[in-house]
Amino acid sequence: MYIKVNKDKCTGCETCLSSCPYDSIIVKDGKAEITELCQLCRSCLSVCPEGAIFEVEEEADKKEKEEGSGVWVFAEQRDGEIAGVSFELLGAGRRLAEKLGCGVSAVFFGGTATDAEELIRWGADKVYLCGDEMFRSFNDEPYANLLSELILRHKPEVVLAGATPIGRSFFPRVAAKLKTGLTADCTSLDIDGETKNLLQVRPAFGGNIMATILCPHTRPQMATVRPRVMKRGEYDGSRRGEIVKVGADNVGSRTKVIETVREVSEMSVNLQEANIIIAGGRGVGGEKGFQLLYELAAAFGGCVGASRAAVDEGWIPYRHQVGQTGKTVGPKLYIACGISGAVQHLVGMQSSDIIVAINKNPDAPIFNVATYGIVGDLFEILPLLIKKIKEVKEA
Repeated sequence: MYIKVNKDKCTGCETCLSSCPYDSIIVKDGKAEITELCQLCRSCLSVCPEGAIFEVEEEADKKEKEEGSGVWVFAEQRDGEIAGVSFELLGAGRRLAEKLGCGVSAVFFGGTATDAEELIRWGADKVYLCGDEMFRSFNDEPYANLLSELILRHKPEVVLAGATPIGRSFFPRVAAKLKTGLTADCTSLDIDGETKNLLQVRPAFGGNIMATILCPHTRPQMATVRPRVMKRGEYDGSRRGEIVKVGADNVGSRTKVIETVREVSEMSVNLQEANIIIAGGRGVGGEKGFQLLYELAAAFGGCVGASRAAVDEGWIPYRHQVGQTGKTVGPKLYIACGISGAVQHLVGMQSSDIIVAINKNPDAPIFNVATYGIVGDLFEILPLLIKKIKEVKEA
């Protein structure tokens, strides 16, 4: 796809010049020209009074629209349990499929038919199930080989996976095998109403901007999605779908997983599974301030999180960091204490059900996403809150 100017119609009026945000239109010899800077934003198409600017569809564009149908979700499992991000992707996949007018399928390796039925109840119309022993433990090579084979055979239009250690490890291999694009670490997905392309939104340039990325010329369109940034779909216990059993006879692997050893640490913090998170930023002031947050978290039965600023100051370990360069969380309650609300932090927590912000600055960006905001000194507010919670528990 590219933009072209009909020189016979163009009058050189220069109306189109100001419409282009990329300065990709020039006037040469009294006629407009589109340069290589064009990003296909299509802003110029409607402004030309003579209708001289138009869009040209190439053979590759026609081919891509003829091939591929359906939204696929890679349903991840660890130790026989379906990962939570799989249910979130099914919810996102269902919303995309409704806009595309197609179905949603889950691809599930190493699980059972009972697990596959659970995926159907969470929104899958069809589940491609391979229960071969080879897939019980994650291994890059067989996972990539089998998923690539299934995609080539059935030609889905969109394929999604979680931006987890598993997804980040083998999904790029699949994209490379298929010679298609892959957008990693997405925080939002949508469908372009006109072109039906997948709009893949992710932080870029250190989180300073949110970039919308398209893959217009190859299929499938592939993306990994951060856990806890999207809501799960509707659970329907009566829902029925199709389970397609897939064999692994032709899937080879040069390596074999002998044993998986889980790291055990008394200091482990599972923020992504926490229902209540008390998070602190630069406004907490130091380690002493974080002691208040730990006390409040203990009263609530929650975990302590932090912004990057607090971690960089050395007040709390990195494993507590929430944001673009830390964990992405979606608890039922998120209390932000002394956090201004930089976009890098908001990306990691704005999907929380209820957000309470406590900050001295009434203009802090955190209040734009907060469900409830308290303008005041956290060192006055938190002790009162801790006292009240303890009183309620003791009553």
